[in-house]
Amino acid sequence: MTSPLDTQEPGPADGGNASLVRLSDLGLFTALFQSIPGRAVLLDSAGICRFANQEFMDFIGLGRDEVIDRPVQDFLEPSVLESYAPLMERVFGGEPVRRVAWVDYGRLGKRYLEEVISPYRVDLTGPVVGCFGVGRDLTDMKHQEMEIVRRTQAQMEAEAYHAAIVGTALDGIVVVDEEGTVVDFNPAAEQIFGYRKGEAIGRSIAELLVPPELRAAHAAGMRSYLATGITRLIGQRLELPALLADGTRIPIELAITDVTRGERRLFAAHMRDLRAAKQAEEEIKRQRNALHQKEKLAALGSLLAGVAHELNNPLSVVTGQTMLLREQVLKEARGLPRLEKVIQRCDRIETAAHRCARIVRSFLDMARQREAERRATNLADVAREAVELLGYNMRASGVNVSLVIEPGLPRLMLDAGQIHQVLLNLLVNAQQALEEKAGDRCVTVSVAADADRGSVLIRVGDNGPGIAENIRSRIFDPFFTTKAQGVGTGIGLAVSRGLIEAHGGTLELGAGPDGGALFTIQLPLEEAAAEAPSPVPQEDAGHAVGAHLGCVLIIDDEPDIAGLLAEIAEGSGYAAVVVHSGREAQALLARAPAAGGHDFAGILCDIRMPDGDGPSLYNWLLTHRPELSMRIGFISGDTLGPSAGRFLARSGCPLIEKPFTPADVRAFLGDLIADQVPPPETFETRRTEN
Repeated sequence: MTSPLDTQEPGPADGGNASLVRLSDLGLFTALFQSIPGRAVLLDSAGICRFANQEFMDFIGLGRDEVIDRPVQDFLEPSVLESYAPLMERVFGGEPVRRVAWVDYGRLGKRYLEEVISPYRVDLTGPVVGCFGVGRDLTDMKHQEMEIVRRTQAQMEAEAYHAAIVGTALDGIVVVDEEGTVVDFNPAAEQIFGYRKGEAIGRSIAELLVPPELRAAHAAGMRSYLATGITRLIGQRLELPALLADGTRIPIELAITDVTRGERRLFAAHMRDLRAAKQAEEEIKRQRNALHQKEKLAALGSLLAGVAHELNNPLSVVTGQTMLLREQVLKEARGLPRLEKVIQRCDRIETAAHRCARIVRSFLDMARQREAERRATNLADVAREAVELLGYNMRASGVNVSLVIEPGLPRLMLDAGQIHQVLLNLLVNAQQALEEKAGDRCVTVSVAADADRGSVLIRVGDNGPGIAENIRSRIFDPFFTTKAQGVGTGIGLAVSRGLIEAHGGTLELGAGPDGGALFTIQLPLEEAAAEAPSPVPQEDAGHAVGAHLGCVLIIDDEPDIAGLLAEIAEGSGYAAVVVHSGREAQALLARAPAAGGHDFAGILCDIRMPDGDGPSLYNWLLTHRPELSMRIGFISGDTLGPSAGRFLARSGCPLIEKPFTPADVRAFLGDLIADQVPPPETFETRRTEN
């Protein structure tokens, strides 16, 4: 085959095709072809490769002799030629074609090319005798571009991910570099610490958030980690104080993570505001303590119920026997001077017993959570009685007590026993506070009206050491005490505040002028209405043994109480039969009068007894002696128990509480037997013993 590069005339081998290149232009053509920056190839109209530059031959991996003057199907796969067919049709139609696309070269792989295929004419106006194609291989560039795009997209996705997570995180996230300079500050950190992001970025985290006393340790820890890679902070959860923008300190939980990516060292500090958690923790602790105190008070109430029952029995005996003794002395030795002291001693014993009873009743009232029983009260007398009761002990301890009462105080609606108990508690506390004090020991009690505040103020102050500031808020908590074990129970002030608040008042702690403690009671200035003068009590001389007012059955497991009740009843004109249990009473009442039984005008029965209690006896009476179920009254040293309260409410039976006085018993019997007609026969007092 004759090369078209060797002649200008058509040769027999090429079927008359005109030469594509003149001989005179061969050198210039070759030089230009080889200098094209890309793959260049010249094809004639029959698809014969007439020229190709070295880059094209390198691409297809063939030598010159395997390419030049060879049909393209010898070195290009059919699928490749098929992809070029539409383009070649356009080119040989006289239209230059330019495309930038991925081209699949089969075994040579996919390449991204920028191609220009132009029709070739020997003369500018002649026919198209071939095509000239130049292609720039942009595959590597495209791969780089795609990688850049991928990385850019990945970065954008990462930034979006960062914004979605960090931006919406509930914890504050602050990112700093190795110098401790803030490079990121999320919205939660803005909300917690009070800085805007723009204010925080570029500043030192130590300056922003770290308290001054911790900054040196912070800087040393950062230097040590950067130098050695060893730290006790990275990856640990710590609880530390942090500063807000206004200088306030708050507790935070801190976790630091090394988030270095590349050469720049970065650290993310995750910070959680613990204020709400701490407040919740304190509230839980407070509620737990309150519940614990309630449980202890409930246990105390149960204990008081038993103590009251046991204590009220001997108090009843002391009170009753003292008053009976006083009555006997007055009747048998009226006007004898030598017995005046006996009467005075009886009065003092009676007063002390009543005070003991009021103390027990105050504790029971607290446990029952019953409102105070207010009566017209002379507050000055209450204060004098409290000071007088503790006067000897105070003087024996070297404590000087002064009482200052404003003249003209009105009578107030108060529960005198409860106010008396509060004053006793405060005076005892003052005395104990002064025990270790050297020199003068003084306690001052003052009572005065404050018309401007509409209240009465009672102040109890001492010149002792006072109460430390760190426990002032706790002294009214139940069972909190600073006294040695066995000296204080920790309930006196708690009970006292409760009693005062039940009166609508307040009990507060202040500082006395001499540095000691000063307790101030503020009570509403509620003047009591004027009372009609009480009738002068008459001597109970008309009621004596043999007055035949009826027979009374007395049931109590305490022999002393039963004997006292019998003695009072007999002194009031009743006959008394005494038994010591509910079962014994049932056996007695089951017998008819003809068989040695009794027709009783009334029954006095203790509620709590070990061998058949009061409610059991009442239920028995409803079935076997219903007429007596309307004549029974109950005695109790404690009605705190819910079962006893429900029983009394259900039955409607009257109750007299221990300790009682002879006058209380007489009135109780009179009300109980008011509708009964005494029998004509004479009753003989009978007592059956266990």
